[in-house]
Amino acid sequence: MSWRGWGDPRHIPDLTPRVVKALEAEIGTLAATTTPVTVDEVRLRPSTVSSALQTDLERTVGAAHLTTDRLARIRRSGGKSYTDLWRRRDGDAEGAPDAVVFPADHDEVTQVLEVATRHGAAIVPYGGGTSVVGGLEPCREDRQTLVSLDLSRMDRVVAVDETSRLATFEPGVRGPAAEAELRRRGFTLGHFPQSYAYASIGGYVATRSAGQASTGYGRVDQLVHQVRLATPTGTVVAGGAPASAAGPDLRQLLIGSEGTLGVITQATLQIQPAPEEERYEARAVGSFHRGLEVLRHLQQEGMAPDVCRLSDPDETRLFAQQADGGAGRLFRGYLRTRGYGDGCLLLLGWSGLRRQIALSRAAAARVLSEHTTIRLGSRPGQSWAQGRFDGPYLRDALMDRGVMVETLETATTYTNVERLYSAVRGAIRHAMADSGRPGVVLCHVSHLYDSGCSLYFTWLCRERADDVLGQYRTIKEAASTAITRAGGTITHHHGVGTEHRAHLTAEIGERGAALLRAVKQELDPAGIMNPGKLIPLPGDHAQNGVDAGHGASTPGVEGP
Repeated sequence: MSWRGWGDPRHIPDLTPRVVKALEAEIGTLAATTTPVTVDEVRLRPSTVSSALQTDLERTVGAAHLTTDRLARIRRSGGKSYTDLWRRRDGDAEGAPDAVVFPADHDEVTQVLEVATRHGAAIVPYGGGTSVVGGLEPCREDRQTLVSLDLSRMDRVVAVDETSRLATFEPGVRGPAAEAELRRRGFTLGHFPQSYAYASIGGYVATRSAGQASTGYGRVDQLVHQVRLATPTGTVVAGGAPASAAGPDLRQLLIGSEGTLGVITQATLQIQPAPEEERYEARAVGSFHRGLEVLRHLQQEGMAPDVCRLSDPDETRLFAQQADGGAGRLFRGYLRTRGYGDGCLLLLGWSGLRRQIALSRAAAARVLSEHTTIRLGSRPGQSWAQGRFDGPYLRDALMDRGVMVETLETATTYTNVERLYSAVRGAIRHAMADSGRPGVVLCHVSHLYDSGCSLYFTWLCRERADDVLGQYRTIKEAASTAITRAGGTITHHHGVGTEHRAHLTAEIGERGAALLRAVKQELDPAGIMNPGKLIPLPGDHAQNGVDAGHGASTPGVEGP
């Protein structure tokens, strides 16, 4: 995995003339390709690990599993957010952890936390390294030393209960390895986020992950049967029964805790039979509004496919412009001929037994025909599925050409979704224009629920060489403020990290924030676990007068 980009640098694509032309029509002339800094040029402060701390850590995990190696520290100096990557590409890893430790099991994790507490060192749990919201930023706060706790040695599939359809994993198991072992036994987890190639099971649980087929298989928080957490004050095990009325469900307190309460050392998740077939197809609808109605009816009538993705007009247009040959022009011309204007692209995917897929497709076809969608065949859907995990590599190529490209996501009710869409899209566009770099904002719906859906935004504009990170923060803050004011959740599946922390109180209220701080105090009284993430500060305040945790579901709050 590249220390300065997404994954294997050999997979970074060249921008084709068609892609460059389409982008320059939207955001202006791209910069010349930049020359990346080398590892030796990266700025890195000396490790502050004391001899006493090093001795205690080596006694715990073995000398071979503790390192202060330069590259190892640089690799763990953040995740894969735009700001994380930009700093490293600029040669800045000053805040990198002082050491990396590799525990072998739950007991060693517990002992590492005891050692860190005794020496006053901060701990940042590290799984796949794919956080895009600053979840791995090495925030020391008032501590001199910070240690990255890498879980890659804890990579076993512990057990598969085929009768109960449950699988137990150690936290360091990567998505492909977990899926390969399950497929060998005839099962699947059904969880495929865009970070799938590198993300870990522990990371899925720690961030409340959602995958491309979560509409069908469920988000991770719906799949977790039991979770074990090692904390500085002891071990917590939550869950284990298919249902319980024994008080609040503590699993939901640990899921999404982002390493701030402790380290997930084991998780048991629900699995499903491996699919006999996966089938994708595409439709066109006349407008984003109509597409939302199609998705709502599919979901609420129990006919939604496992994958449902609706692109807005701008995302549909760019998709068509980048299609091979004249396919894009033919697609747009066909829609106009049918009276659909530029239209919106609707991608649908089914996964399971062939017989079940046939029945599901037939049921969905009735709703799709009632809403007068146009069938576009299987090719667009298959093309999307085949290139699904290549998107982050395209970001590397764009950053090489001076393009700021970032994503954010939210969710709200069907009643409020179009208002939220307009508010966030407008806020990003205005912020980009105010920075002197007008750009393009794309959006699609990617996850459905009976009461509402998610919105996933992508924005692109040229970087301002004089203040790139300031430009980014201005745009991100404008978008985040628009989300909270327009009744959306501050994050649907990317997590909180550092980037959403200041806005969390607006969603959960002052009492909710105080409750999280109380749990933190109980499990991590010395405050060593992943400082600076998730847990709102007492100074953070609920915006717009919201103080009861209603901000993410109240359409009546005044918009931007």
